[in-house]
Amino acid sequence: MDSAEMRDRLRQFAGRIIRLVAKLPDGRVGDVLGRQILKSGTSIGANYREALRASSKRHFTTLVEISLREADETCYWLDLLSDHELVPAHRLKPLTQERHEIVRILAATVRTAKGIPRKSN
Repeated sequence: MDSAEMRDRLRQFAGRIIRLVAKLPDGRVGDVLGRQILKSGTSIGANYREALRASSKRHFTTLVEISLREADETCYWLDLLSDHELVPAHRLKPLTQERHEIVRILAATVRTAKGIPRKSN
């Protein structure tokens, strides 16, 4: 996947997060969890875009690692939404699957940038 495709994919993921948050239940729990997942879920793509303009390979790697951490944090918030039945599990499944794919891609990008060989099974 080239960088433009990944950038678009992350923007689409952010849009899905925005739509999810817009439909969370009103109240303190929905507000707090919504704010958290909105921040982490939309910052994945923002940090990736910044990485594409990095001034060095090290800077690039650091920014992609930040994107990776944000993606992992997003999974935590998705799990909480599901665990506490704020959103039906079937509605979260596609987002969770996409988040897992994003993590795999970002982790592979970091490994490649660091020159770390892929583990064989």
